[in-house]
Amino acid sequence: MGATTFSNGQVFTGQGEDDFASAFTITDGVFSSSSDLSESERAAPVDLGGAVVTPGFLDVHTHPVFTATLAGAAIVLPPAVGSIEELVAALGRQPNVGAEGEWVLGFGYDESGYPEGRKPNRHDLDRVSTTQPILVRRCDGHSAVCNTRALEFAGITAATPDPEGGVFERDPDGSPNGILTEPPAVDLVEAFRPVMSREALAASITNLNAHYLSEGIVGMCDLLSTLIADPLETVRLAAEQGFVPQCGLHYGWREALEAYPDGLPEGSTTGRVYIAGLKLFVDGAFSDRTAWCHQPYPGGDDTGMGLLEDADLLQAAQWARASGVQLAFHAMGDRAIQQVIDVLGPLEPWTEDVPSVRIDHATLISDEMIAQIDAAPMTFAIVSHTIFYYAEYGSYEKNLSADLAGEAYPIRRYFHSDLATALASDSPATAWSRADHVFTSVMAAVDRRSHTGGDIGQDQSITVPQALLLYTSRAADVARLSGLGRIAPGYEGSFVVLDRDPFTMAAADLDQVEVAETWVRGERLYARA
Repeated sequence: MGATTFSNGQVFTGQGEDDFASAFTITDGVFSSSSDLSESERAAPVDLGGAVVTPGFLDVHTHPVFTATLAGAAIVLPPAVGSIEELVAALGRQPNVGAEGEWVLGFGYDESGYPEGRKPNRHDLDRVSTTQPILVRRCDGHSAVCNTRALEFAGITAATPDPEGGVFERDPDGSPNGILTEPPAVDLVEAFRPVMSREALAASITNLNAHYLSEGIVGMCDLLSTLIADPLETVRLAAEQGFVPQCGLHYGWREALEAYPDGLPEGSTTGRVYIAGLKLFVDGAFSDRTAWCHQPYPGGDDTGMGLLEDADLLQAAQWARASGVQLAFHAMGDRAIQQVIDVLGPLEPWTEDVPSVRIDHATLISDEMIAQIDAAPMTFAIVSHTIFYYAEYGSYEKNLSADLAGEAYPIRRYFHSDLATALASDSPATAWSRADHVFTSVMAAVDRRSHTGGDIGQDQSITVPQALLLYTSRAADVARLSGLGRIAPGYEGSFVVLDRDPFTMAAADLDQVEVAETWVRGERLYARA
């Protein structure tokens, strides 16, 4: 490939809040020092025209495998779909409505802003079809709604008990109303929908290239890849077919134990697609009041749902230690986070290059809990979000007390701690149609206002450079994404060119920033029309 120098840019290197350069060189796909090149080796520089350049973005909590399974589903995310009536209409437009034997699938509803003031149920979906099974997942991925035919497929009746860790919501007469709360309930219906072949899934994953490159995302972690069978083989097949981003896969704990009872095989934890760790759910979500908290939810005495025993955490840690991979915990409520800290904090870490334990989401966490993490032998990382609070403000406003609402998603607290920490999208399990647009998260982190203008914690705002660090170098410190996150000698020559300068814009306008170009290993793979 040789050497190419890029000049006349405003280059945010990702090495610090104030670390900028005007030029850089890529040699054979890797950032190098231009001073190391002889005059004869110097090619004519690429003029960046004064544009802002950053390292390629890293989304260390996202779901490409889940996204690939949604091919052909009705996407009913806000703001495009804002009521039950619009949801029913969107499902009715699906091409396979009326096709005998076909399921009708959808994803992304968020009832918190619906004028009907309730969740959709089977009676609503029966208006689309009573002969075809219909299954629509909520935006957070934790819950779903299905029609009567889907309940019949799954054999779920008034006499069916709730599964452990899940709930079949019910009509007044005790019959299931089609609302499936938490994955154990969703899975009992999901198990009956048709399964895509490995080849079809790999093709669907490969087709996501255009999306990720248009958002400047060059590395990611899939935080529940075992929604399909054999995810490592499937995503590696996609990479052979052209899928570009580096991708670390987190397996569900039970699925990993079943597939690899004696630990991971050689070669599975290295390469551009690799097994990065395990994913366990300690609690649920605030939208369903299943996040596990110390303080009861407003208007009652319910504190949410704890999903794991201490012994589960210790068993998973033992397996992760033997395999040399991370443990990632879905933990939103402060009680769930405290369980992870208390049980695993006293243990010695087992990974040297990245923290051994990730706490993902981390909605409610106090200074005292961070101090406890800092003092623990275990190495922890926190991966959090601003897109949740920005997009799902209605749910949080209803389900958090006033004092806790001001403490939710304390990104400034995380940034200024000694923790490895990152921002991420959790796309598509977020109530926003373009959840992994990095600058929507950046805007929400800097402006700390919801899409409706509500205050989502002004005192926890951070700066644009700080937010970009959480999507570049500090994200790279959380996950094993080799050579990414910095524009510096020895790092992979992957970067993005922006269409405007985010460092001089009003905070409320930051979501207007777009990626103009994405370069991976010294090659331009995306240019915005």
